[in-house]
Amino acid sequence: MSTYQDTKSSVSGSAEKAVDVSRESDCHEVGHKPKHVVDNDLDEAFELVAAHAGETIILDPEEQKRLLKKIDRHLMPFLCVVYGLNFLDKTTLSYASIMGFKTDINIGISEYNWVASIFYFGYLVWEWPTNWLLQRLPLAKYSAFNVILWGLILALMASVKNFGGALAIRFFLGAAEAAVSPGFVLFTSQWYTTPEQGTRVSWWFSFNGWGQIVGGTVAYGIATTNESLLIKGWQLIFLVFGLFTALMGVLFLYLMPDSQLNARFLTEHERLIAVERIRVNQQGLGNKRFKWYQCKEALTDPVIWAFVTFSLVGNIPNGGITNYFSQLIVAFGFTAKQSLLLGVPGGAVQVITLVSFGYLGRKFNNRILINSMGPLLAILGLFLIRFLPIENRGGRLAGYYLYSSSSTGFVCILSLISSNIAGWTKKTTAAAMYLIAYCVGNIIGPQVFRPGDAPTYHTAITIVLVALILAYSTMWFIFFWYRRQNAINASIRGAPGYTKIEGQEFRDLTDRENFEFVYAL
Repeated sequence: MSTYQDTKSSVSGSAEKAVDVSRESDCHEVGHKPKHVVDNDLDEAFELVAAHAGETIILDPEEQKRLLKKIDRHLMPFLCVVYGLNFLDKTTLSYASIMGFKTDINIGISEYNWVASIFYFGYLVWEWPTNWLLQRLPLAKYSAFNVILWGLILALMASVKNFGGALAIRFFLGAAEAAVSPGFVLFTSQWYTTPEQGTRVSWWFSFNGWGQIVGGTVAYGIATTNESLLIKGWQLIFLVFGLFTALMGVLFLYLMPDSQLNARFLTEHERLIAVERIRVNQQGLGNKRFKWYQCKEALTDPVIWAFVTFSLVGNIPNGGITNYFSQLIVAFGFTAKQSLLLGVPGGAVQVITLVSFGYLGRKFNNRILINSMGPLLAILGLFLIRFLPIENRGGRLAGYYLYSSSSTGFVCILSLISSNIAGWTKKTTAAAMYLIAYCVGNIIGPQVFRPGDAPTYHTAITIVLVALILAYSTMWFIFFWYRRQNAINASIRGAPGYTKIEGQEFRDLTDRENFEFVYAL
């Protein structure tokens, strides 16, 4: 029977008849194989493990550290840079909005709101199909295709002449970017152990902040030399970021592996160790078969609906402020050019909070409570923006910087999809549900910034403040739910007659089927 230990693991390719660990509400039976376990429906990693049946695999701690560093060195730069571009591509519209974009294509605030929102309609329409394709197709290759496509589409924004053209391009841009977040969750789930996943998600998501830093700096540079350019500044910014994204997509296609099984930077022995070390996740590397029972389980799992609720209400602020932060800074009393540079510290706050809270969450083994501090700081920031006197521009700007810490909550819940949802159909379904709610929230967000409320947008700030309070409360529900489920599973594992299924880590069981599963808090 295969087990994972810090020092040694025996690997066996045999499959035994085992116990029933199926779950019917809170009633559990022990003594039979789970009804969805099929001996010929194994995770793709099982073949590699079975090829080394009977061998004793030594998982030396020092070797694992070296391997982890090697994995980080080859994967993290791509995940980080591409995810930073993912955010930068969305905020490019905010920079363009104060560089003549709205005037040149003859749109007002209401039309601009729809240009911002239509991105998420494209995202929404394609989110479920793209999650299905992420499961069915080679992960890295399909992800790279989408990166190249979205870069080229973004570059096309430079050719926009009117409102209709902007709507069309932004719609397809959203569809192309729909694969990024769920795909990166799958990469993280494949390669890293549960304790490592929270910090890695924080690393690549923190490049949203770097995207804002780079974007604001580049936009300021373009704005200050705008008169000497052959094309408009807003056109150049779309071209620069779009073509660079497409180039990164080409590199991603060539260098990023689909899984440990075809990673060219690993030796055969390292591939085996890379698979063995993630055995403890009870999730395997992936299963290409779509399973309707797992889809149904995702749709009826209360905690996934808590994820959906968090994503919906938590992204109303994101959708509004991501597209309006430059205009809000101008409303605080700064010039348009100053607003480009003054947005940069907001990116720095995002990087610092994501990385530090990610580290503290792992150190104290409680990522939910640690990362909930970010939304709490953001709530304080929105209070400052909403209730400080208009003439206190420094205090209101500080409020915007505090708001920039709000993404720690989104990242935490996204990492829980990676860590706490097992069964590859269930995981991709849950990711689709989460990101569909993300789209709806981001569609609503710009619409709360109404023309009559300009320039202070007090009503919009009040709405996003209430939404963020609801999101913060949802994180506490998720924490207590998972703590209760861990206690239930522990009692089942300790029951007389309970035994473990041979190789169950690679049998594509859901988290609710597998009582060996321990939910990360």
